[in-house]
Amino acid sequence: MKTSTDELLVFVTVIDAGSITAAAEKLDQTVSGVSRALTRLEKQLGVALILRTTRRLQLTEEGELFLERARAILAAMEDAEEAVTRHREQPSGRLRVDAATPFMLHCIVPHMTAFAARYPDIQLELTSNERIVDLLEQRVDIAIRIGALQDSTLHARSLGVSRRRVVASPAYLAAHGTPRTLDALRAHRLIGFTAPAQLNRWPLRLQREQDGSDTQGALFGDDANEGLAIQPALAASSGETIRQLALGDAGLACLSDFMTAADRAAGRLVTVLDDALLAERQPIHALYYRSAALAARVQCFLAFIVGRLEA
Repeated sequence: MKTSTDELLVFVTVIDAGSITAAAEKLDQTVSGVSRALTRLEKQLGVALILRTTRRLQLTEEGELFLERARAILAAMEDAEEAVTRHREQPSGRLRVDAATPFMLHCIVPHMTAFAARYPDIQLELTSNERIVDLLEQRVDIAIRIGALQDSTLHARSLGVSRRRVVASPAYLAAHGTPRTLDALRAHRLIGFTAPAQLNRWPLRLQREQDGSDTQGALFGDDANEGLAIQPALAASSGETIRQLALGDAGLACLSDFMTAADRAAGRLVTVLDDALLAERQPIHALYYRSAALAARVQCFLAFIVGRLEA
């Protein structure tokens, strides 16, 4: 396409203003500049658009046809610019967010009614996976990951940290007793994860005997600096399943605070072995590709959810 939008604007303005001089004033250009733009436009099209006389300007037949199309093109460009501006001011479009089921249920879902009210033009899609997903393959815009991040080309934004604690239901403890030492865990039913293995490493500090031996390390096969690797008697792939098992008096579990905060506040779950807890903090990040098309939707979602999680 040889014709520029500037030349279209000059042509339409000359017709609307009634003269080259008036058009030049309206466009804040020189008369000679407007005249050259018209001449250049006619040369590119290979036709005369305007018959110039000393008294007035008159459109040729080709000029009348071209004027109609030029107005439509300029109007479409104005509409496109306005739409982009509105889009930037009020984000819209599809946004797919993926997170492990527990985080989705406890930290995302409770706030989505408020998010929809604030951003009604965003079509939000929430997916849950207990495994790490490929954002491009699964068409995910934001993936929320808990734990240390691997090297990645993705952009990451911190959503905070969460601590893990060993919990059980009051009914289970009433029936089986409350463990006071790590050795006492041998007598209890431990609930763990099918994968990954690091989730079965509970943040408990192993106690060494005076002679330097590590009785619990020998018992559980672990390192005092890295916590206690348990062998679960009952395992599940989802933290939410494990939470429900703990609530159902099935045994002891080690779960993130964001999953059990309400249960602990209500007394449905209680913590044990608090004195042996390591000062572990699980980082929580939102990962995404930097995309101009998604930028507004991604940033408004992240800003919204961070504000809610910090509240």
